[in-house]
Amino acid sequence: MDDSPALLVIVDGANVVGSVPDGWWRDRRGAAERLRDRLAADGLPGHAGPVEIVLVVEGAARGVEPVAGVRVESAAGSGDDHIVGLVARADGRARLVVTADRALRRRVTDLGAEVTGPRAVRGPADAS
Repeated sequence: MDDSPALLVIVDGANVVGSVPDGWWRDRRGAAERLRDRLAADGLPGHAGPVEIVLVVEGAARGVEPVAGVRVESAAGSGDDHIVGLVARADGRARLVVTADRALRRRVTDLGAEVTGPRAVRGPADAS
């Protein structure tokens, strides 16, 4: 039996929501809630093992509530800085950050995290 902790998946909410021009800017909080609900329903497609999903929100999306299967953290300041802090505090654990932000990718890979792009959680219907 594998007793290793679940893969920690940290989702850069602003970056993932902003990856598809679907009008998200008219309702940033609603867009973050839709992403949260998709994460709760779909998890991390293609990953067979257990995952712990953390959605990091900032700005107008602050205050989005968690749901079963998705912890939501509102960044007090920079969402990127909050994500880096989460990665650093989970040292020694498998971590995957979902973002297309190049600077953030560098910062978290320097701490040993893996990275993937927004399509990993947005799904093929959103890739257009």
